[in-house]
Amino acid sequence: MNERKLNKNRKFSEQIRRKVVKEFRSGKYTVIELSELYHCSDVTIYRWIHKYSPGDSPQVNVVEMSKSADQKVKDLKQKIADLERALGQKQIKVDFYEKILALAEEQYDLDLKKSSSSRPSSGSGRTKR
Repeated sequence: MNERKLNKNRKFSEQIRRKVVKEFRSGKYTVIELSELYHCSDVTIYRWIHKYSPGDSPQVNVVEMSKSADQKVKDLKQKIADLERALGQKQIKVDFYEKILALAEEQYDLDLKKSSSSRPSSGSGRTKR
């Protein structure tokens, strides 16, 4: 209960704003880290970057991926790698089965592959109840 709450309508001096932008542009901190360090929102930091970035035209947008987005990209890349590996293993199995079929057809002189031109089997017929 004795915790002191920060004033939501604080004003940062231009000197501090420029310092924050300089720290971001140097790569020392991310926007999220700066917002936590200075106890302000990341939107505020982005506004300062846009306003105080030297020599940048107003059309330049600062884009930074958050940690969760970075992790999501890594997870998706890992999933792609796993799926490609599984696909490769399945393809090896398919090639193996096709080779076995070819060898069996050659050795036993049989046509083991199904052809669509053959008649379906009549089955065992109707059974009595």
